[in-house]
Amino acid sequence: MNILDKPYTTRTGIKGLSSEQAEELAREFGANTLAKKNKANPVAVFLGQFKDVMVIILLAATAVSVFLGEVYDAATIITIVLINAIIGFTQEYKTGKTLAALENMAAPTAKVYRDGEAVKLPAAELVPGDVIIIEAGDRIPADASVITSRAMQVEESILTGESNANYKESAGFIDTDNSIGKENILYMGTTAVKGTAEAQVVATGLKTQMGKISGMLKDIDETETPLQKRLTELGKVIAIICLAVCIIVTAAGIIRGEPVLDMLMTGITIAIAAIPEGLPATVTIALALAVRRMLRKNALVHKLHSVETLGCAEVICTDKTGTVTENKMTVTEIYADGEVYSVSGTGYKQAGEITKNGIRLKVKNEKPLYETLICGALCENSRIDRKKGADFDAFGDPTETAILIAAAKGGVYTDVLEKETRRVDELPFESETRFMATLYRRGGVNNCYHTAYLKGAADVILDRCTCKLTENGIEPLTAYDKRKISMAVDGMAASALRVLALAKKDTDSLRDMNSGCIFLGLVGMIDPPRAEAKQAVKLCRSAQVKTVMITGDHKDTAAAVARSAGIMRGGDLILTGSELAVMSDEELQNLAPKVSVYARVSPADKLRIVRAYKANGKTVAMTGDGVNDAPAVKEADIGVAMGITGTDVTKQAADLVLLDDNFATLVSAVAEGRGIYGNIRKFVRYLLSCNIGEVLTMFLGIIMGMPMVLLPTQILLVNLATDGLPAVALGVEPNDPDDMKKPPRKASDSFFSGGLMGKIIFRGILIGLLTLGSFSAVLSLSGDITTARTAALLTLVLSQLMHVFECKSEKKNIFTVSYKNNPKLILAVLSSLIIIALAIFFPPAQLIFGTTALVWSELLIALGFAVIAPILQCIFK
Repeated sequence: MNILDKPYTTRTGIKGLSSEQAEELAREFGANTLAKKNKANPVAVFLGQFKDVMVIILLAATAVSVFLGEVYDAATIITIVLINAIIGFTQEYKTGKTLAALENMAAPTAKVYRDGEAVKLPAAELVPGDVIIIEAGDRIPADASVITSRAMQVEESILTGESNANYKESAGFIDTDNSIGKENILYMGTTAVKGTAEAQVVATGLKTQMGKISGMLKDIDETETPLQKRLTELGKVIAIICLAVCIIVTAAGIIRGEPVLDMLMTGITIAIAAIPEGLPATVTIALALAVRRMLRKNALVHKLHSVETLGCAEVICTDKTGTVTENKMTVTEIYADGEVYSVSGTGYKQAGEITKNGIRLKVKNEKPLYETLICGALCENSRIDRKKGADFDAFGDPTETAILIAAAKGGVYTDVLEKETRRVDELPFESETRFMATLYRRGGVNNCYHTAYLKGAADVILDRCTCKLTENGIEPLTAYDKRKISMAVDGMAASALRVLALAKKDTDSLRDMNSGCIFLGLVGMIDPPRAEAKQAVKLCRSAQVKTVMITGDHKDTAAAVARSAGIMRGGDLILTGSELAVMSDEELQNLAPKVSVYARVSPADKLRIVRAYKANGKTVAMTGDGVNDAPAVKEADIGVAMGITGTDVTKQAADLVLLDDNFATLVSAVAEGRGIYGNIRKFVRYLLSCNIGEVLTMFLGIIMGMPMVLLPTQILLVNLATDGLPAVALGVEPNDPDDMKKPPRKASDSFFSGGLMGKIIFRGILIGLLTLGSFSAVLSLSGDITTARTAALLTLVLSQLMHVFECKSEKKNIFTVSYKNNPKLILAVLSSLIIIALAIFFPPAQLIFGTTALVWSELLIALGFAVIAPILQCIFK
């Protein structure tokens, strides 16, 4: 059944769809609802947290520890695993709210003609062919072709990203092409702000533009962040080390004639010692602390691992409206009587003035300018409220409020004017006429007169004018004058300003406004770039991060804003949606590195753009606020939503929400991302070096036929008490100021790039050999195994606590690093020293850990061996 065959209802009473027709169409087209992703079972989501390689290794270690009777060790490991699982479950479960938020944006009810009567129905019951009634304030329930319109204006920024309300008119036929940007189509989820209309539904559910976006979100799969990939890589390395240690120890013992089962158990015990149990918890804590720091800077992180991914960002794809710009139309230029006036201040700020050639004016003394502002203040249906010491509160059409604010900066206020005059008639803006007019009456009963004020497209207003207002009064408007005004219009348009002309006419009726009007002036306005955005773009460039602007706005406007913000420079290209439509994915991928601006693009285009940069091996961040941005935000490596102007859909699809909508906040988040990755490398270096030292101590001791160098409880003490606190403190090292002067690291870079693995192995060997040296020296001196083990334990801990300061920098050594910039690390080291001192000298602790108090000579031996490590590290670098 073709929906064009359906009779539609109009105000003349022609019958709409019957209930029977609607039921038949509902079976054919389905419910008017958006895409629903199968809800994840909470149990399945929770169990999914245990798939990570590192977690599997820890679970295996737990099982073996229980089998060997090491209950405390097992309990500690399982506690760490559960904490990480709970955190991961909480973060993942939150993402399931994205589609739910999108569904909430659809209208819950709709006014529709059924069986010849206007009724209110659930929006889900609408079908193609239904005729709906739309009034100001309504949310559009489906995509529909306009049948009749009375000054209907619709705010479509959630789809287009642009702040202007769009006028809607009938095309004279039922248009089934519901592509974005059409004047005769109403789109699901957008909001009617003025007027009334009747329209025939042409698309429901997933066939609407909102539905297509919903489908895109459903089809985008979650991918691992670079950090998650690196941690998986690290887990595999640790698994290999554990297996290798177990095999080598077992084989060596068997060769020496030891019982096979005993050596197998010993090998497994040492392998467990190789596992840095505290690593997952340390990573989680470091990321959580970074999230807290970023929140203080107005950046809210949804997913913990996204913090580090920000540091990899190579391309930031940003929306224009509300992100690079203020999303507040602002009059910047006025033309009257051949003079050009500048208007300072942006957005809704009261601070600002009108100047000519840089000189502040008394506007009332400039008659044409003053009359232009009066016309702008009276030819409108919006309002602004003044508050002392605060910004204006604006209500209504953004274009009109921009003119009202410009008038206020010149001392012209609508509320003051309306005390002297009264509106008696109005011609609303129509897309056919392209102007609006208001009629005002002034004076008393005996001396009243009427004035009509007009506002609209410059060419339309000029055609209706026969005179102009000058400083000398009203003069004829010549052909030369019209050419001069048209040149002024072209000049404003070349600067990406939206231009409106204003005029007036002394008349007591609005019936004939086609001629006899007096031209007053022009106003040029723009949605201005944020001052902070300009600085942020500059900082991104210094960090070698490419900024790309993506917008649904006109090509020339987009280019002007991009140049003003510093995004577009000489040699950069700009592509439009129509050019993208005829371009293959491969062509786009090849051209993308040269493009700085994409204009007139659709949500599907945004997805293609993000994917093109990702196909080039770039780590992509995508900022956005409207629903139209949500699919690309979710597809990007780092999705960034605006907290103030952003929709719930985009916020929940994003990894990061900028609570102040400030582009500069994103730059500080990138710096934080670079810093946290550096800190993770620091404590991974520290923990692995320490664990290698512990394993090597035990392994070489067995190979050399020594008694057990360290008891399992002593190893547990080192891993959980003395390793843990310093590692967490390394995670809060302050960021290096030079981080934002370096190119971003590649997401594919190995966790151990830059020679990190060599540093880890070398230091681990030193720790192991020196711990054995301390054990042997004290054993030969005292002849007591407990004393020797205690000395070895002290050497191991001290060498590790010295190493933690070396891990502050990959370039400096223990003698050149700064000790003052991280007080938490000093406190952590002092805490660890107190713990080891208690373990050695506190009698109850001695019983638990198998230690004994050391005399001065034994203490000096333990300390001496520990000091050798950083000295050798400096020598061999």
